[in-house]
Amino acid sequence: MNRVLRALLAAACLLALVPGCTAHPPAPLVVLGPWTGAEGEAFEAALERLDDGTGRTYTYEGTRSLRETLVSQLEADDPPDVAILNSIGELTEYARRDKLKPLAEATAERAYPPWAPTLLVDGRRRTYWVPLKVDLKSLVWSRGDASDRAPTWCVGLASQATSGWPGTDWIEDILLHQAGPAVYTQWATSRLTWRAPAVRGAWTTWAQLLGVRSAASVERSLTTSYEGTSGPNGPRGLLHSPGFRCTHEHQSAFIRYVYTGTDIALEPSARFLDGPAEYRDTYEVAGDMAAVFSDNPAAQELVERLSSPAGRKRWREEAAPAVRPLFPNRTDPAPAHPTERHIDTLLTRSARTLCFDASDVMPPELRDAFHRAVLEFFRDPASRRLDALLGQLETVRTQTNENPPEGHTFRPPEDICASPAG
Repeated sequence: MNRVLRALLAAACLLALVPGCTAHPPAPLVVLGPWTGAEGEAFEAALERLDDGTGRTYTYEGTRSLRETLVSQLEADDPPDVAILNSIGELTEYARRDKLKPLAEATAERAYPPWAPTLLVDGRRRTYWVPLKVDLKSLVWSRGDASDRAPTWCVGLASQATSGWPGTDWIEDILLHQAGPAVYTQWATSRLTWRAPAVRGAWTTWAQLLGVRSAASVERSLTTSYEGTSGPNGPRGLLHSPGFRCTHEHQSAFIRYVYTGTDIALEPSARFLDGPAEYRDTYEVAGDMAAVFSDNPAAQELVERLSSPAGRKRWREEAAPAVRPLFPNRTDPAPAHPTERHIDTLLTRSARTLCFDASDVMPPELRDAFHRAVLEFFRDPASRRLDALLGQLETVRTQTNENPPEGHTFRPPEDICASPAG
């Protein structure tokens, strides 16, 4: 039965409007999200503990193919009640197609910037999603005995359908620290050409930092997961993977689950990126945001409760130490582990400016082209090849800008950089 129909029938039964309805519990709310394995189990356990007194239950669908699954469900007119996505670009696309429901006021108050910028749709500025968990991207991990040495960089670019994103993180972080938040925002929101000197400079800086690499080393990076190779206990991180003779890795806070020992040091990436001192306290961030896709009022209530301090506390309690979520507000439950506390302090107190992941702000077509271009550039960083790749990306940018939604007044989000929340 269609999810919308189920929800309407359940609501009608509760109001005793349908003859023959019995006092059954309301139909389960369906939540689609990106977490599988231990992360998915922890989130599902937190959902099961959300007792609102109505007997309501929740069905969690976790998948690594989130975009493909959601697109398929929308095409079948059978969307989830709530979906959790990490891409502002995709969420923006759904909002302009009238697939998202604006959030209720109580929830919108937790739409901390830069994770949840407001959107101007049909002349009204509203909030369409709220961050549930967040990550800090401007980080460098290193072997403790090599943290003060000149770095040799670990790079693993494989990630199934999204291969290349660790390289886009590099370029985004370099551009942010070299050119600053204003230029970064123009670029991320498709208001700056890919041929701009600051953009080109970020690519060439990355190539210079990586240095000369053998053909075997390049191929190894292109075919190895960002998690590193597998060991007896699962992924062991690039710093611990055979064949990677490297001392430092540029990677998001989430990678801490493979670096749980005391032999790994962690620090902000700024000192490695050759930018001016005024941008040292600027950080790139990412997040997983919840959005409502159904008309069921219970879906709005679910997002409100998941994003509440009590909901976040419950989720942290259910998660194993390696996958405990980080939250955007300094008044949220504080982590206990030293590495998590360090990251939390950077996110909520030490940072001057936080900017959302640029490729996840871009339209999906441009983001995917960016991923592919990074893979090609990593294989061949020659100047002529870079010019061709930037030209291709500029063509995609122009095409997506010239294809506005029909029948709607829409502007993409622009406030993707902000001070820490709280």
